Amino acid sequence: MTDQGNNNQNISRNPFAALFSSLADAKQFASGQKPPLHHGEPPLEDSEGSQSESENSDSIEDNDDSVAEISRSFLSRQELCEQLNINHMIQRIFLITLDNSDPSLRGGNGIPPRCVFLEEMSAEMDGQDWLDMDNIEQALFNRLLMLEPGNHLIYMTSCNAVNLSADRDAGDKCAIPFLYACYQRAKEEVTKVPEKLLSYAVRCKNLTVSNTRTVLLTPEIYIRQNVYEQLLDLLLEGVGGAQLDEVVEFVEEVIAGLLADQEVRTFSEVIGPVLDIFQGRVKDLDLCQLLLFSYLDLLLYFSRQKDIATVLVEHIQPKDPNNGLQYQKTLLGTVLSISCLLKTPGVVEGHGFFLNPSRSSPQEMKVQESNIHQFMGQFHDKLHQLLKNLLQQSGETRHLLLSWLGGCLQANAGRTKIWANQMPEIFFQMYASDAFFLNLGAALLKLCQPFCRPRSPKLLTFNPTYCALKELSEEERRNRNVHARGLDKETCLVPLPPQQSVEYAQSYSLLTENLILTQMTLHLGFHRLHEQMVKMNQSLHRLQGTWREAQLTGGPAAEQLREQFERLMTVYLSTKAAATQPGMLQCCLNLQASSATLLVQLGLSNQGPEHAQLSFPLPPLHNSLLCHMPEFFAENLGDFFVFLRRFADEVLESSADSLEQVLNFITVFMGNVERMKNPHLRAKLAEVLEAVMPHMEPASAGTAQPIMFQRQRVFCSYHHAPHLAEALIAVFVDIEFTGDPHQFEQKFNYRRPMYPILKFMWGKESYRESIKASLFPFFSQLFRWYHI
Repeated sequence: MTDQGNNNQNISRNPFAALFSSLADAKQFASGQKPPLHHGEPPLEDSEGSQSESENSDSIEDNDDSVAEISRSFLSRQELCEQLNINHMIQRIFLITLDNSDPSLRGGNGIPPRCVFLEEMSAEMDGQDWLDMDNIEQALFNRLLMLEPGNHLIYMTSCNAVNLSADRDAGDKCAIPFLYACYQRAKEEVTKVPEKLLSYAVRCKNLTVSNTRTVLLTPEIYIRQNVYEQLLDLLLEGVGGAQLDEVVEFVEEVIAGLLADQEVRTFSEVIGPVLDIFQGRVKDLDLCQLLLFSYLDLLLYFSRQKDIATVLVEHIQPKDPNNGLQYQKTLLGTVLSISCLLKTPGVVEGHGFFLNPSRSSPQEMKVQESNIHQFMGQFHDKLHQLLKNLLQQSGETRHLLLSWLGGCLQANAGRTKIWANQMPEIFFQMYASDAFFLNLGAALLKLCQPFCRPRSPKLLTFNPTYCALKELSEEERRNRNVHARGLDKETCLVPLPPQQSVEYAQSYSLLTENLILTQMTLHLGFHRLHEQMVKMNQSLHRLQGTWREAQLTGGPAAEQLREQFERLMTVYLSTKAAATQPGMLQCCLNLQASSATLLVQLGLSNQGPEHAQLSFPLPPLHNSLLCHMPEFFAENLGDFFVFLRRFADEVLESSADSLEQVLNFITVFMGNVERMKNPHLRAKLAEVLEAVMPHMEPASAGTAQPIMFQRQRVFCSYHHAPHLAEALIAVFVDIEFTGDPHQFEQKFNYRRPMYPILKFMWGKESYRESIKASLFPFFSQLFRWYHI
């Protein structure tokens, strides 16, 4: 083979020849790369053999040199191509550039339409107009420090068409959303770039996370930016749209970085300002605003993220734990205070519900109440999920949340005092609002629902000795799961017998704490709301009568009375809507029926895992735990069923199973001083009985006759009907021989609800004979009393 042939064969086999358009171009490039002869080189030898040998040798060396030059040229072109691709990728991700040349000279492939030109950095780069992995960190830092990056936008392609989206993306001056957008673009690049560029794309993605961490740790260097507000807005945008998972992925990586570097600022110091901004915004939202539920969804994310959840429960601890109002001023308290109730008691101006009720039809007010109930139902579901998440997140979040609840209830214990209703100015400066307790009660009621089923075996795991525990240290409360405070000072159903010792548990279940905290919340909140509604109802009747009389006589007094009536009606309708939300009432009904079942089991001295069958005569009490049950359990039960009778009678008709549990409770306790010592409380049970019994009196004109079928069925088929009648007569007699003989009015008020009950019972054979038998000893006792 000739030298030329060898040369052609070597070049054709060289893989770098593929860079040229043809083999001829490669040969021409190789021939042009031969090194020239330098002056002084020795001439060729004269002999033909030597010359031929030298030519062959030079030919081989020339071929080797040509291949090496082609290889070096290819490598330099490969590196240049790779660098060009890296530069374009960085531009696509961060929308920044060092190249301010004529756009028509650039290729449009792989270049974003707009970029921010880093003028100062470009001047310092000594002619380098491309970005690489060595200078991107400095370039990104310079971009984030720009006050108005939109003023430095340049066109990257020859297309000069208006592109508002590209201008907005590249010129975003808010650090957090800009870095999040860069993170998303970097993620996209990771899925698209060739394998040789993959590591660079991953480094760019990591760079967005590390810079976000830096922004949050050193916000003071980013002038005119509130980075914590930006983070909150980013999260809010995520929960409001369909990209929550993507935002959460980004935030989770940032959180990992923040937790790993807490020298400058702790994680709590970073998240704390975000929670403060959150609270400041939420306090101005109304119940029926859709934006409120976006914020609640974000709060639910906070409760699910273990690190933020820990900061959250630490953040809500009040500055003064002994001041009840301070709990309402925390983030959780602010959320719990959102309601259709008046934000400022007595101030109707600016209230968004039931304005001008006298000019609205009953149908319009019914629709408005229905809308409120719908929003309240969704609101209570969110609150329930929030508390549930925090209780399940970790032992620390559970302890801190329960401590918050226990401290809140103790600090607000004064809400039940008589003076609290007589001195509202002082009351509202000391204690949390009615809205706060109504919503807290609704959320806790939902937490109790798993064990509020008929004859639930879980219910029997409740341990009343929890209520007898006195002061414990913080460590003991944590270890023994005891967070309610002050229960040892509560009056119980019966006093502790002197010979009976208390066997405390080493640790108490969450069920025990849930039930007690819920009943305490209802005692402090629902009872007061019920009293207010009764008083407002009475005042409205009086005002309406006075207003009508004033209309007949004419004059300015009629208009003043109309305004008073309007204002009070607005308050009343708002209160009624808040207190009669159907889902909340059903949960409360389930709880009170379960509490009735629990009290009956304790009244039977049952401490086993299965429910005992109720039978008469009742067994004697032995080591009964009733001496540890606070009276407010029975008071809450009675108060709730009386409330239903007055303001939500239809709920009673749909709850036949629950009514039977209530009748069992009344039968066991109403006439039995051994199981309920307080005679006033036993007399109150007669009012409860009157509330749940069927009312057969005709309805007033213009109102529909209430349906009583289920209540009548339960009452008439009650298994222990004779003993119920006996208990009613017993308490009727006890009223006569209890207290001061001159307290006629009080005794009459106690007996008033008993008369319609006795009238109804007298018409039923199952009750009549028992009444006769029970009255005979009473008349004998009465005869002896008068004889003496």
